[in-house]
Amino acid sequence: MGLKWTDTREIAISLCETHPNINPMTLRFTDLHRWVMDLPDFDDDPHHSGEKILEAIQTAWMDEYDE
Repeated sequence: MGLKWTDTREIAISLCETHPNINPMTLRFTDLHRWVMDLPDFDDDPHHSGEKILEAIQTAWMDEYDE
């Protein structure tokens, strides 16, 4: 079973591993959306995301980035 938009923490961990040198706060939401869609385990409708979900992913990624 693949990642869904609601799996914000798991998506953030995958993005942190995939793009370790990127500060997530410098990323535009359009790029973040594309990068999530490009994750190999991601399996959800591209239209089911929105600004709140992308913010949640960005915040979770920032938490992982700081650790």
